[in-house]
Amino acid sequence: MNIVLDASMALAWLFEAERTAATDDVLRRVAGEGGIAPSLWRLEVASAFQIAVRRGRCDETYVDRSLQNLTELPIVIDDETDDHAWGATKTLAREHGLTLYDAAYLELALRLQRPLASCDATLIRAARKCGVEILSAT
Repeated sequence: MNIVLDASMALAWLFEAERTAATDDVLRRVAGEGGIAPSLWRLEVASAFQIAVRRGRCDETYVDRSLQNLTELPIVIDDETDDHAWGATKTLAREHGLTLYDAAYLELALRLQRPLASCDATLIRAARKCGVEILSAT
C-alpha cells in the first residue's frame, strides 16, 4: 500500500524538533511500503529547506544530505496531479479552505484511496471530513 506523503511529514523526519514516534513510524512504513506524492512535493520540500537555511535552522550541506536521503526512499511522484488542478483539486480547496497545494495532497489520497501522511492540521481536518485515513505526527 502506498502512502500519500505531504511535504510537512517528510520535513518532520528531517528536523529533530518536529520528529515524533508517530512520524518515525510513518517513515518506516514509507521505507517498507512506498509512498506517493503529487508533482509539487519536491518543490515544496525544497522551498521549506530554502526558508530553513535563511532562518538559520540548517545549512546547505544538511539540505543536500537530507534531499539525498529522501531520494533514496521509494517515493513515486504522481504524474496526474496537474490534470486535476483546475477541477477536483480546486473544488477541494474551495470546499475545505485549503491552499491549492494542500488540496493536491487530499485529491491524490481520495483518487488513489490511500492514507495521507501529514503534519498540517488544516489538511488533516479536511481529509478526515472526506473519510481519508490519516497518518499524523501524534
